[in-house]
Amino acid sequence: MKTLADLRIRIFADGADKAGMLSLYGNPLIKGLTTNPTLMRKAGITDYEAFAKDILQTVKNKPISLEVFTDEFDEMRKHALKISRWQENVYVKIPITNTRRESSLPLIKELSKEGVRLNITAILTLEQVNGVAEALTPSIPSVVSVFAGRIADTGVDPTPLMLASRALLAGQPKAELLWASVREVLNIFQAEACGCDIVTAPFDILSKAIKLYNMDLSDLSLDTVKMFATDAQAAGYKL
Repeated sequence: MKTLADLRIRIFADGADKAGMLSLYGNPLIKGLTTNPTLMRKAGITDYEAFAKDILQTVKNKPISLEVFTDEFDEMRKHALKISRWQENVYVKIPITNTRRESSLPLIKELSKEGVRLNITAILTLEQVNGVAEALTPSIPSVVSVFAGRIADTGVDPTPLMLASRALLAGQPKAELLWASVREVLNIFQAEACGCDIVTAPFDILSKAIKLYNMDLSDLSLDTVKMFATDAQAAGYKL
């Protein structure tokens, strides 16, 4: 029987809970880690640098993406250079634009040319993918994170866009296409089918995938019935 480990695509864990991140880092199934300021804030992180350096004491042999958190490009550059020096396995996440819709492409081109490993994030259009493909330095490893889950949230199937993104990145041999914002286990297999190199998933989706992948559907049906019966009994419902 096939397992998740048989997939060609590399599965990254997305989160900011230290215990969860380190636990998943130790799982051979997980090939890398990502986080962002929103996840860090939800996890109660108040000191960005202290948290990152604490995690990096353990996370040394798998890639980890850490995001800049300023809206000004000159500050983004300073942050990116500083973060990139913390450890060789660090990728610096740069949003495709700032909050004023000003393009980050000039900064991306500059940093990539200087050898900074980048993870370009918050991408949702083919125009953005094409711009990144033209800005990256082919000899420098990079990640292009397309938020397929957010595209799907608008009622649009992200599959055609992901396939087109794969084609646009053909001239960037060291750029990896990442399917971001996974909403369900199926997305992992959609990402695989689209030829994505990486898919990021939060802890709850990863746990569900590990538990349920290839489970017999009649057994899953029975588990569901048992859950309903147990909850009804625990609630003490009567007619």
